[in-house]
Amino acid sequence: MESLEPASWKIRLNWMSAGTLAALFLVSGVWKIADPLGWAVRTSELRVPHSASLAAALVIGIAETVGAVWILVPRLRRWGSILLGLLLAAFVVYFAANYSVLRGADCSCFPWIKRAVGPGFFIGDVAMLLLAALAGLWSQRPFGLRPAAVILATVTVFALVSWGVETQEFKGSRAPQSVMVNGRPFAINHGKVFLFFFNPECTHCFDAAKHMSQLSWGDTTLVAVPVEQAQFAEGFLEETGLKAVVTSDFQLLKSRLGYTAYPYGVAIENGVVAARIAQFEGSGPDATLRKLAFAQ
Repeated sequence: MESLEPASWKIRLNWMSAGTLAALFLVSGVWKIADPLGWAVRTSELRVPHSASLAAALVIGIAETVGAVWILVPRLRRWGSILLGLLLAAFVVYFAANYSVLRGADCSCFPWIKRAVGPGFFIGDVAMLLLAALAGLWSQRPFGLRPAAVILATVTVFALVSWGVETQEFKGSRAPQSVMVNGRPFAINHGKVFLFFFNPECTHCFDAAKHMSQLSWGDTTLVAVPVEQAQFAEGFLEETGLKAVVTSDFQLLKSRLGYTAYPYGVAIENGVVAARIAQFEGSGPDATLRKLAFAQ
């Protein structure tokens, strides 16, 4: 009588496919959950609306992490393969629909793999779709809604706690007393100071600076912090019209002030961090700056 069990090579291939996807998406999902504000910036750079970028980063991070855990559990594997397969299919459709705009944009979801939107991106996602199909094809019939729900709830709570902690992590901490401007110490521990982290060649940074140049800053001092290409910082400020001094102390400031990705801003009052701003799409920083009376 022919056995109903899959052949041993099918079982090995099933486990290899599931293990590979689990490793990739567990790292990717936890990375997003651990740094939701940074990933909100990245998703907005990929044309996700500003108002939905943080939610998108959290939802994708939760879905990737849950799918990675489910796919490792034999009785939940088919559900995990379906969830990860749907995510991959959604990524392919989204980037295909926006290909003309996003071509060449950085879309690195895995810390050790650098990817940009292009033919290689689609080949990679199709390969992962194949792994998802192999992981689900010879898996046992899924059962156990309760453990699946517990995993989902646990990951969701972890993501929300991470978001809350990151939001409040540096608030109230002290900034350095001064930074170097034109080779001399420049005090930032008195009055209102807004630090703007940017890359002079970043179009999102350019748009953010252009918008902020239209605000009325009153007695707030603006300090521009070039993350890369510092030699073009003065030209960037001149083109955007943003009135700020330029500091060369990015390395000093990035870890002290929770820098994630450019564009990024930190409002400091009397040497104490009052707010961190990672969203600059449209009028993103306006509400926070007005609430703190840093700008009008």
